[in-house]
Amino acid sequence: MTPTPQDPSAVDRLLDTGEPHSARVYDYWLGGKDHYPADRAMGDQILSVLPMIGEMAVQNRAFLRRAVHYLAAERGVRQFLDVGTGLPTANNTHEVAQAAAPESRVVYVDNDPLVLTHARALLTSTPEGRTDYVDADLRDPDTILREAARTLDLDRPVALTLLGVLFHIPDDSAYEIIARLMDALAPGSHLVVTHATNAVTGEAMDEAVRQWNAASSTPISLRTPEQFARFLDGLEPVEPGVVSIPLWRPEAGQVGEPREMDEYGAVARKP
Repeated sequence: MTPTPQDPSAVDRLLDTGEPHSARVYDYWLGGKDHYPADRAMGDQILSVLPMIGEMAVQNRAFLRRAVHYLAAERGVRQFLDVGTGLPTANNTHEVAQAAAPESRVVYVDNDPLVLTHARALLTSTPEGRTDYVDADLRDPDTILREAARTLDLDRPVALTLLGVLFHIPDDSAYEIIARLMDALAPGSHLVVTHATNAVTGEAMDEAVRQWNAASSTPISLRTPEQFARFLDGLEPVEPGVVSIPLWRPEAGQVGEPREMDEYGAVARKP
């Protein structure tokens, strides 16, 4: 299901650029260029109460890179379903996976019109592999699975990645969505997931969330590490289990000790 990226000017008319948008604020923290004044203002406002947030964004991408490389290079996974893709940046899932295993297939999923305009950057691939993009909402797992099956063989292991997206689903339906997606995937599949918490910075993170929710029509909710761990029910966590993302298999030779932050992550295998 290869998309036809929309005319950016047409998308700008659809978007409320006067309201901060999570993908654009995230892009701002990562040093990207796809953001508007409202996004930069909100990004700076949150940085003022939670200075760690910019590093959390960087570390989330680093976690994705390490997890995808681990699964492709060490676990032999050759299919990736990246839900909540966000705006393209360095070390996208297909780039990391295909660097380790050129035959890897990757399907990106998002329902953001701005992300769709940039989908062409996500659709490059090695000759041996393939990438695709599905315009769908995480709350509609059946559509995601149906469209992903055009590119992926769901009878073979798939790595499902959900980074920084589940906090937009505040209730227990988030667990049901994960269960529906993982139930449809073959044994040997993996879940790669991150989620914001307030276990480290406490009131500073709570205030950052309050300010975001006051300004945005797409509110976010935190989960405790224990609530986060429920996403792995029925799965086999990969060591070191549920941890703050810098502590998940840090790269050898890293300068300085990784420090805890309010973004937890895990990788788990479907038996």
